[in-house]
Amino acid sequence: MEFLKRLLTWWNGQTLGTQIFTWRHGVKVGEDGEGNVFYESRDGKRRWVIYNGEAEASRVSADWHGWLHFTWDQPPSKQPIAHKKWEKPHQENLTGTMLAYVPPGSIRREQPAERRDYEAWQPE
Repeated sequence: MEFLKRLLTWWNGQTLGTQIFTWRHGVKVGEDGEGNVFYESRDGKRRWVIYNGEAEASRVSADWHGWLHFTWDQPPSKQPIAHKKWEKPHQENLTGTMLAYVPPGSIRREQPAERRDYEAWQPE
């Protein structure tokens, strides 16, 4: 079953074709805190990531994103990016999950906040 899953789906890690291409042409450059593995072609013209689990682009940190898109030449594994003390650690996009932000008054809250800024019209 695992073989068919890898052969036919792209959202659960790498497919068989990607694995063969990576084996033939890829050079491992590094790995991030999420367990995603980053590769570069031997000639340096292509860069890609093999996700650890579900393929979700927001799981790639800004450091590695910049390297993937040729913003800088050296990967964060060789030349770490300096971060400011006020920067928060990278977090994937939580939209659509149970951990997503829910504002006060939203119907997604268990107890919606009571609105006091208007009174509903009542017919006489």
